[in-house]
Amino acid sequence: MTVEYVDAGEAVDQGRLSGKVAGGEVAPPVTENVTYERILDARSEPENWLTYYGAHDGQRFSPLDQINTENVKRLLPAWVFQAGSSGIIAGASTYSFEATPIVVDGIMFLSGWDGWVWALDAATGTEIWRYKHAIPFDVSLCCGNVNRGVAVARNKVFFVTANAHLIALDATTGKKVWDKVKGDVRAGESATSAPIVIKDMVVVGSAGGEFGVRGHLDAFDLESGEHRWRSYMVPKPGEPGAETWPADGEAWARGGGNPWLVGTFDPDTNLMYWGTGNPAPDFDGGVREGDNLYTDSVVAVDVDSGEIRWHYQCTPHDVWDYDSISECILFEHDGRKLLGHFDKNGYFFVLDRTNGERVSITPFVDRITWGAITRDGQVAAKVYPDEEGVPVHFYPGPAGAKEWTHASYSPRTGLFYVPVQDVGATATRRRREFKESIPYWGAGVQVDIEEAVGYVSAFDANGDEKWRWRNELPMCASTLVTGGDVVFAGEPSGEFNALDARTGEQLWQFQCGSGHHSSPITYAVNGRQYVAVPVGWGGWAEGFLPGMLGAGHGSALFVFALPE
Repeated sequence: MTVEYVDAGEAVDQGRLSGKVAGGEVAPPVTENVTYERILDARSEPENWLTYYGAHDGQRFSPLDQINTENVKRLLPAWVFQAGSSGIIAGASTYSFEATPIVVDGIMFLSGWDGWVWALDAATGTEIWRYKHAIPFDVSLCCGNVNRGVAVARNKVFFVTANAHLIALDATTGKKVWDKVKGDVRAGESATSAPIVIKDMVVVGSAGGEFGVRGHLDAFDLESGEHRWRSYMVPKPGEPGAETWPADGEAWARGGGNPWLVGTFDPDTNLMYWGTGNPAPDFDGGVREGDNLYTDSVVAVDVDSGEIRWHYQCTPHDVWDYDSISECILFEHDGRKLLGHFDKNGYFFVLDRTNGERVSITPFVDRITWGAITRDGQVAAKVYPDEEGVPVHFYPGPAGAKEWTHASYSPRTGLFYVPVQDVGATATRRRREFKESIPYWGAGVQVDIEEAVGYVSAFDANGDEKWRWRNELPMCASTLVTGGDVVFAGEPSGEFNALDARTGEQLWQFQCGSGHHSSPITYAVNGRQYVAVPVGWGGWAEGFLPGMLGAGHGSALFVFALPE
């Protein structure tokens, strides 16, 4: 693919690469012209990574092909950014990268734990500016002091904080432009997801379902921060879906369902596609009889009003902690506009994204014992914690057959590349009365240490597995696929791998010194392609791989390129 690249030398002459490169601590105004229209057409400028998934379709595919199956074995580190691991929230194990970097015309914007945001020179790693949001040390966090990324547009960098703020920074200076509270931190609400920019709005989900909050999606005016709309993921009495919750009491008011990852968007349907979290309490279904809509669902939300237009529930009445928050990958197949979703419950769902009609359901992990879903969508639970104090073992465990980290899709091969965790767990139901800001799980959980394995699998749109690359440990990091037919995937033990997208053959590996639980990207500066991957073991490690709780953290951003 032929692409025009910005020349870094010319950019310096024009004052575009300022900061420490040009003698000040100001970034070039590269995001001034990042508009909604430009983000919609993000794949036409593959030298950049303009939005969370690379494009609003969620494919995590880049057309860049300078690095390919023939030369990837020559890949070398170009630079490393080390951010340290100090902080004041929760325990030391929580300080790790789980972010997706954003790159605009040679400048990288990156978020981290504890309210940190950095602007870096994407060719050298030189820090241009940094911002730190003050966060109370006693914020209630379910699963680690992490942040999954930023959004950029109109000379602003948008990010959320652990204490449920949405903040806009000046992209050139790092100074705060506006700051809006988007959740009730006293009730246990928090925020970890990257925002996304759609039209003239910044849209972001919520977190805190494990504390018995009511999940919601919010939209804010891009320029002023004015709140536009809120869409709750659990209906109140009288609203559609309320009949799936107990008629008496307030189970719905503390029902969870948080959309705590980033959605995707189709401008043709004017719909955003979000996955929602598990109902609360996680494992004790006795206090919330019914299917519990719209938890554990794919929901299609009208971007202008926030109204839910259709939904598909992947795990009705979830008692295994199987959030359906994973990415909704938009693609076309046989003339249909479809959506692919790899759910924590172990099944790969393909839906018609215009109306939510089920197209196919297939398992993507070997061991599924919690229950079964037939091809016509019928769900039959088999094993679940239904007796007080009685331990029950099931596969997959609560981190899922695929955790929050993302699959990717290549329009070149027509294949999805999914990181798989084949790990079980034991849950023992322990009823707990609801108390604000106190964990509301309803069970004690122990994740397996032995017999935990993983792999990267390639599936076609029909759910047929085409190849599998096996690993001794679960694969807990996102994949990336490129126009050079290379799939990048990191391991918990620190190895970063390049695989052949058509065969699964391992082509290259580099040991990063710390485990991967984040999302690699690729971009180019001055005609040179780079692959960037944040590393640093931590977060909710006890939930998906407790055997590696003692592994080194070493939070850093590694960036690779071919030799010059």
